[in-house]
Amino acid sequence: MDSSLTALPAALTPAAIALGVTASLAGRRWVWRPVDERAAERIAQLNDLPDVLGRLLAARHVSAEAARGFLDPTLREYLPDPSILIDMDRAASRLADAAQNHETIGIFGDYDVDGACSGALMALGMSALGAQPINYVPDRLAEGYGPNAPALRALADRGASLIICVDCGATAHEPLASLQGRTDAIVLDHHTLDGPPPAILATVNPNRLDDRSGLGTICAASVVFLTLVATQRELRKRGAFAHAPEPDLRSLLDLVALATVCDVMPLTGLNRALVTQGLKIMARRARPGIAALLDVAGVNDAPTAANCGFALGPRINAAGRIAQADLGLCTLLADHPDQALRLARELDQINQQRQAVEAGVLEAAMAEAQTQFAAGAAAALVVGEGWHPGIVGIIAGRIKEKFNRPALVAGISDDQATGSGRSITGIDLGSAIIRARQNGLLRRGGGHAMAAGFALDIAKLDEFRAFLAAALADAAAYPRAADLVLDGTLAPTSATIELAATIARLGPFGAGNPEPIFVFPRLRVSKADRIGRDGNTIRAFLQSESGASLKAMLFRAADTPLGQTLLSRSATPLHIAGQLRIDRWNGATTLSLTIQDATPS
Repeated sequence: MDSSLTALPAALTPAAIALGVTASLAGRRWVWRPVDERAAERIAQLNDLPDVLGRLLAARHVSAEAARGFLDPTLREYLPDPSILIDMDRAASRLADAAQNHETIGIFGDYDVDGACSGALMALGMSALGAQPINYVPDRLAEGYGPNAPALRALADRGASLIICVDCGATAHEPLASLQGRTDAIVLDHHTLDGPPPAILATVNPNRLDDRSGLGTICAASVVFLTLVATQRELRKRGAFAHAPEPDLRSLLDLVALATVCDVMPLTGLNRALVTQGLKIMARRARPGIAALLDVAGVNDAPTAANCGFALGPRINAAGRIAQADLGLCTLLADHPDQALRLARELDQINQQRQAVEAGVLEAAMAEAQTQFAAGAAAALVVGEGWHPGIVGIIAGRIKEKFNRPALVAGISDDQATGSGRSITGIDLGSAIIRARQNGLLRRGGGHAMAAGFALDIAKLDEFRAFLAAALADAAAYPRAADLVLDGTLAPTSATIELAATIARLGPFGAGNPEPIFVFPRLRVSKADRIGRDGNTIRAFLQSESGASLKAMLFRAADTPLGQTLLSRSATPLHIAGQLRIDRWNGATTLSLTIQDATPS
């Protein structure tokens, strides 16, 4: 057992309170992550790993036999035979025909990160195989989400003999029916279906009711990547590469990684392998668009999953929310550094505009959500006149984070409310929205467990609210602030760059694989100040009773009770919880603590 990490009782349960904290400065209960100490010891011994790594793996239910594969996930181990997806072979055969015949193919996408990455993947992959792609992204305000008949027919008019819908189309029965007799159509999607797929050539979707692949947690970009793998395999069978080298599809994994993280897919199994290998590709900065976005975002080190989620994703999403819908896609497809940098800077400016629009709505939406939850609502449904549909999903996410409850936010225009919702683990929002649509409450609606979109006539708003109260009633039993799950205690003297590097081996971190959080007991704040463009970030220097010090950062929380306590440099010692991370800047490597919470000791 490493002396750097305090051991926890083997009999811990998920409800075991940490350090007696039931209401921290962030209003959260602290609980220990349960660990099977025997399993931890076995993992460390069989794999020759540090004890701390064995404990962290055991706490994440990784077996001794699977530990090596978890720490170094490879496509060889995790990539499935694409044919296990229903309709895959039919789709791959038709795409192989298109490649061999150099056909023009229309690619209809979505305006979020997964949609942009999926569209770029299909265009780049099929272009390398011989087809001629045309991409199309609908305008959020004018066309809404998903395929529409006029846009599909326009692609056919431009010569597309095959149209592929990526990250959308699974429920677009009527628009796709308009293509019958004109072009073939394929859907590559991952959104939940509540009935049969459209009557088209092929619908490849692991969340089809009749699909038995077990791949229901992959994003659309992963479905597209598997389809390209299957298409290249089909071309290989036909001898298409007898006199030419095969394209290296692994070079596209940076797009798959970006989409997987930004669509909040669990970073386990296949997803973990795709993201791990994709980040390696991203670090080469060979794709001008992603390299430019990293530069604009100030990411100088090897990119991480956190960079994808907090630096790249928001900038790509911003254009689809409030500006030119395909700007993110164009940036990803840019083939010259100067063009890519110009587009990346434009996205950065649009993202700043998005933040300003969001700020104008957030305060009112948060206040209304507070009122609803105070009245006993299990989920919030907040609407406002003129709220931009491009930012309601972000607002819903903010409300969900603050109250640990499902939140739906919609803007009203022309007697119709169009919105988006975000949910918490254990509450399936997508299924509830689909049922509401089936019951005639919604004009449109769909999604998955954690996120959904919807549109309805405002005359049905009260009825929809009542439906949600019943459908999401289980959320009322959740605590008003999500528990902070801790992996152990550390002292500043034990917090070293070497320990942080050991912990980092568990990455990439994200949904399904949380970054370890440790608590540092009884620290005093020796110095704290606001930094950053908006002053909402705090840089602090912490000191233990023995005099050991530790640099720390608190992001996006300067005006919260937690932030104000740090800035006040209270004489009362604090238990401070956070993640140990390595900072690299101007050639220097340092250690810092990213603070998640604190409580007076």
